[in-house]
Amino acid sequence: MDTKLTLKLDKSVIERAKEYAKKNQVSLSRLIENYLASLTQKDNTNKKEIEISPFVKSIATGVSISSDIDAREVYREHLLEKYK
Repeated sequence: MDTKLTLKLDKSVIERAKEYAKKNQVSLSRLIENYLASLTQKDNTNKKEIEISPFVKSIATGVSISSDIDAREVYREHLLEKYK
């Protein structure tokens, strides 16, 4: 059952989130719902894999992340460094 929720957010964050949602063909409501679901999932064994993009992570932390970042390449570099 869907329930309405009102949030107060920084205007620039809302605008960037709307652009991201439009570009990825997902509603802003679904984007926020997926993010909150990933944070509040109690049963990690049955957890659906929800990929959280760098943009959504930047909203949560307030840190700006470039939209042209290659997450796989960053992760690969991290693993190479970790297992030297």
